[in-house]
Amino acid sequence: MHPDDQIDQKLTPQQPASRTAYGASSERTTGRHRAAVPPRRGVRTLLGSTPVRVALATGMTCFLGAAAVASARETDEAPAAHVAEAVADRALEAQDGVASRAMERSAAPTPASPSPSTSPTASPTAAPTSTAAPTAMASASPKPKTTPTTPSPPKPVAGLTQAQMDNAKVIVDVGLDLKLPRQGLVIAVATAMQESTLLNYASGVLPESQNYPHQAIGWDHDSVGLFQQRPSSGWGTVRDLMRPAYAARAFYDALVEVPGWQQMSLTMAAQAVQISAYPYAYAQHEERAATVVEALT
Repeated sequence: MHPDDQIDQKLTPQQPASRTAYGASSERTTGRHRAAVPPRRGVRTLLGSTPVRVALATGMTCFLGAAAVASARETDEAPAAHVAEAVADRALEAQDGVASRAMERSAAPTPASPSPSTSPTASPTAAPTSTAAPTAMASASPKPKTTPTTPSPPKPVAGLTQAQMDNAKVIVDVGLDLKLPRQGLVIAVATAMQESTLLNYASGVLPESQNYPHQAIGWDHDSVGLFQQRPSSGWGTVRDLMRPAYAARAFYDALVEVPGWQQMSLTMAAQAVQISAYPYAYAQHEERAATVVEALT
């Protein structure tokens, strides 16, 4: 045994095993295994220890590795992000193009929902369907308007001329509008046959009457028109009495005011309206007037 060891044994009593600075130990502080000197406190002391250095080195290595991996990922992911963004932009442009074409053709049917594909070649497929509408509209051209045909004038009967038959038709039409019975139509036509031979007369006494359409000129005072009605007697103005339709209505209005006119003979009913100097002259036209009315109704 070394001399120093003996001195240590004498000076140091035996003690139970104690914990070292780094963990539990079963060794005794005898012999060469002396108790370890407690470490000095402080940052330098802590950094100078081997475990801490190992931990710091390991942490720094991990940090550098993570940074390298992150940088690599950013480098790899950047092109992919740009590609995805470009594809999305193209898809939006394609959708905008289809929408604008659909708005320009309002008559086209509603397009179907777009397919998931983002290829820009998918949008032109809507063009054939949109161009079909104008073609259909062009083929369905509006039909030309048909001009109403003018009814042919009534064929003259009972020895009348066309002008006389036309005037008789005006008299009959006015009576039908007033819903008068057939007897009233025959009375009116027979009266016009006697008064004017169914011609629209102007008066030589009233130069104004010649300013309106007329077919003959008479000189019986101021008598004018188909029924030779006198403006001075209150039948109407010269202008009105020269219109066959007005003259016929004026006659019918006076006829229906005669009490019991439907039970009277034709000549008596006509005379009650006209107050002619020849009251029995109207009867001679009754048969012909009936024939004319029959042809016009």
